[in-house]
Amino acid sequence: MATFSNMVVTISVISLLLQLACLANAQLSPDFYATTCPNLRSIVRVAMRQAVDRELRIGASILRLFFHDCFVNGCDASILLDDTPTFTGEKNALPNRNSVRGFEVIDTIKTRVEGACGSTVSCADILAIAARDGVVLLGGPTWEVPLGRRDATTASQAAANTQIPSPFANLSALVSGFAAKGLTAREMTALSGGHTIGFARCATFRARIYNDTNINPDFAARRRAACPAFAGGSGDASLAPLDIQTPNRFGNDYYVNLVNRRGLLHSDQELFNGGSPDALVRAYGGNGDAFYRDFADAMVKMGNISPLTGINGQIRRNCRVVN
Repeated sequence: MATFSNMVVTISVISLLLQLACLANAQLSPDFYATTCPNLRSIVRVAMRQAVDRELRIGASILRLFFHDCFVNGCDASILLDDTPTFTGEKNALPNRNSVRGFEVIDTIKTRVEGACGSTVSCADILAIAARDGVVLLGGPTWEVPLGRRDATTASQAAANTQIPSPFANLSALVSGFAAKGLTAREMTALSGGHTIGFARCATFRARIYNDTNINPDFAARRRAACPAFAGGSGDASLAPLDIQTPNRFGNDYYVNLVNRRGLLHSDQELFNGGSPDALVRAYGGNGDAFYRDFADAMVKMGNISPLTGINGQIRRNCRVVN
């Protein structure tokens, strides 16, 4: 017959296992750090305001960094990991090499957060909040950011090469790529509106401005002036605004441009090329509030792609390296 002490030990073990099970299945919550790091939001907001004041483009860069993180094995800050002699990360994957930026901004925020509440807030959550704040600082919508993600201890360059949507993709590939992440065609169209801010490299739109036919000829000629027809050399890195009208202000001009065949990337113009998203593109172009609502909702949903929670992953003290 079990003794009283044995029964207490058994109950304690069961209680611990139940707690661990709950942690492993934890859900994200906007109030996750309410008691453990109550100043988190203000720390991130101040740092992002300072970064955007220095360079307006950084708001778009941080948004893109978050997008490229979430599309590779979920929103787990794997994109922030540096390569080492024994580890190959995602920074030098084809969609990211010489392209994704803003790592130093995340480093700065992480240092400040660690100073306020050490080993408490994940890099994944910092990136999620920073992406939202970058959009808001450029005039875009706000949304509650669910928190409680933990950081990956590994990354996948192979997955980054295959899972991040390509600027050369057709509509079918875009729809299937977003669907693989649990995102609908409507959410894909709304999230693509993030291209209302930021810039792209000549190498990503050269084929469109020289070969595509569904493009405004004056727009194509203007872009060709700084983007040579042949690959190689300094021309590949020449930048052009994704939204020719307001590249540093978040709004719905991106969709107006698509209707006028002024999408910079092939993948952009695919959203308005005689396919199913055409009506939604027109709707967003005529109703910025509708776009803002759908964009904010889609950002929350994208931020929920396969997060590490509870006892999974870790809280990296330095976003660039595993503890």
